[in-house]
Amino acid sequence: MPASSEEPDLGNHDLTVVGGGAAGLWAALCAAEEGGSVCLVSRKPLAESASFHAQGGLAASLDPADSPDQHFEDTVNAGRNLCRTSAVRVLVDEAPAIVDDLVRRGMNFDRHGDGPLSLALEGGHSHRRIIHSGGSQTGREITSALAHLVAGNESITVLEETSAVALASDGNRCHGVFTDRGRITSAATLMASGGAAALWRRTSNPWGAIGAGPVLASAAGAELADLEFCQFHPTCLSAPGTAFDGALITEAIRGEGAILVDLDGNRFTDELAPRDDVTAAILVQIEKQDGREVRLDLTSIDPGRFPSAFELLERAGFDPVREPVPISPGAHYMMGGISVDLDGRTSLPGLYAAGECACTGLHGANRLASNSLTECFVFGRRAALTSLGEEPAGPASTSGWRFDPPQPPTREAVWKYAGPLRDAEGLSHLADDPFPLARAIGGTALAREESRGGHRRTDFRDTDPALDFTHLIYRPDGSIEPRRWD
Repeated sequence: MPASSEEPDLGNHDLTVVGGGAAGLWAALCAAEEGGSVCLVSRKPLAESASFHAQGGLAASLDPADSPDQHFEDTVNAGRNLCRTSAVRVLVDEAPAIVDDLVRRGMNFDRHGDGPLSLALEGGHSHRRIIHSGGSQTGREITSALAHLVAGNESITVLEETSAVALASDGNRCHGVFTDRGRITSAATLMASGGAAALWRRTSNPWGAIGAGPVLASAAGAELADLEFCQFHPTCLSAPGTAFDGALITEAIRGEGAILVDLDGNRFTDELAPRDDVTAAILVQIEKQDGREVRLDLTSIDPGRFPSAFELLERAGFDPVREPVPISPGAHYMMGGISVDLDGRTSLPGLYAAGECACTGLHGANRLASNSLTECFVFGRRAALTSLGEEPAGPASTSGWRFDPPQPPTREAVWKYAGPLRDAEGLSHLADDPFPLARAIGGTALAREESRGGHRRTDFRDTDPALDFTHLIYRPDGSIEPRRWD
């Protein structure tokens, strides 16, 4: 029912941040350190965010032989002529200083003994430029450290185990957030609610990554973008019928020498090509093997380098030290989300977004490995600082709409019809799905009549050069508008 004065008032702030992952924690901290009054809303305890489970690292040109220009080139190449080049330039130029800031704040990244940072190589990168913590425990280390800093900042009010259920919007401006505990009024609201890859049944993501942020933003009147582009990670564990099915095996392991092999143990592709190419090669090989999975051979890797990955595989009943493990692609990362500019502004005044729920156009049609965690820091900070310039909010208002999570049939349908391979007939089935984001994904994927990056149409197998740098904007009324971003 519509909001009223009877709903508990949870306070008035300069900025409300929705989401307790890396982007949300960092944005809250940056805003508070600039003198802002911040409220951080997190659906789970801070130590249980999707970022906490992230195995990837941060990409930044730190090696003297590397440069921002080379990082730029790798990102654009991976993005398949769809990256917003201005967003890429911001990321690669600001990334090294972000790493310096994190180190200065006490983040523990892997090093060569007591010397320089250890730089890893991942798919699509021409240089070693990925920093990790604990091998594949980077998310755990970073979010734990940020959560500690946030908890110690008196300018930040943290509401854990609290869910945003609607944005306070009159359609012309956002005035805050309605939660399951009451309303929060704020001059600016920053969505940092994470991704939507768990909207696909087979996924590497925690089950809460269902795209709540884009759904909330769209319902409030904001535009979305690039929803047809989900990145399917090549190496997700294949263990059907178990809780381990879809578990991510970090790409850094392939960077250190793990190889992909067929049923006869023969290597069949370049493991360090961009993820869309590796995924495509795996799908072809699986088809050749009559649907049976390919294998990831980790037997040459020291388990001590990636302890959490090896422990996970052993818990799942495999012996990765002695034999290859079965893998197949799973939904991993949404390139699309709430459409924003380079300072996190959405099309709805007062509303900002950062992290995986946002779409700056940085990733194009295929995210370059480990750019996403860097994105959380670079664009989370920009959004937080820009948001402090908003005027005080008016009375909180809402249409009475409340977020309703997707049910299992939706996840099954999205995987079946908008999975790694899709066509018009299948995508049309999503038009009547009860979950708004499933309908939006189906509509934009249907409208993009080509194959590019993570979007592969079996009925339009070629890339259409006329669609280079053209993004599909999903408007609040459900219409789709092509728009060119440079």
